[in-house]
Amino acid sequence: METAKRFFSHAQEKLQQVLEHEMPNIQTAADFVTESCKQGGKFYVFGSGHSHMIAEELYLRAGGLALVHGILPPELMLHEMANKSTYLERVEGYSQALVELYRVEAKDTVMVISNSGRNAVPVEMCLAAKEKGAKVIAMTSMQHSANCTSRHSSGKKMYEIADVTIDNWGEPGDAAFPIEGLDSTIGPTSSITGITIAQALVCQVVDNLVKAGIEPPVFKSSNVDGGDAHNNRMFDKYYGYWK
Repeated sequence: METAKRFFSHAQEKLQQVLEHEMPNIQTAADFVTESCKQGGKFYVFGSGHSHMIAEELYLRAGGLALVHGILPPELMLHEMANKSTYLERVEGYSQALVELYRVEAKDTVMVISNSGRNAVPVEMCLAAKEKGAKVIAMTSMQHSANCTSRHSSGKKMYEIADVTIDNWGEPGDAAFPIEGLDSTIGPTSSITGITIAQALVCQVVDNLVKAGIEPPVFKSSNVDGGDAHNNRMFDKYYGYWK
């Protein structure tokens, strides 16, 4: 079990780097979402490929905010066909359409997750949301993104567009855990740090709202007594076809 234990240490090191360096950015991001909540706006979350799992983590989650709206088109996920999302996330014009379909407004906050931060779809999501006046949070690996070229015609990467960037402290290619005798590295960490960052952000938002005297719209587990009734009220208020 020595290798498994080494990976735990590897993941803990990444989380410690986030803790030591990214708290000011997480606080700024939480302030944006708090302000959106106060204004009756939404918190949109978006990611393609494996990054969609971080976005989905915050959507309709027990203990999560009811104002979260996941932009999660299945063709940008991985379950439909191998490599499909890889090709589609390089297509320009796609995110512009998504921003219109989801009715992003100036009072909203949009968090875009991409480890490389270079592909057309996440870059364009940042650009299109900014055009609407929304605040944009980028979650990315700065070590990767700062050392690669953009695949969007603007020449920009996510961190060059966003109002605040949260570094997930991942390495180029994400998988960076070595195995003796194997040429390739394994053990990607962006999901581990990304989900922790996302949940820390939500916890800070909820605390901000409570301290401001605002009752936060928080889901309960549907597997506890009274959970369904509570959550149904949240669904009616926040999701009754794009209220």
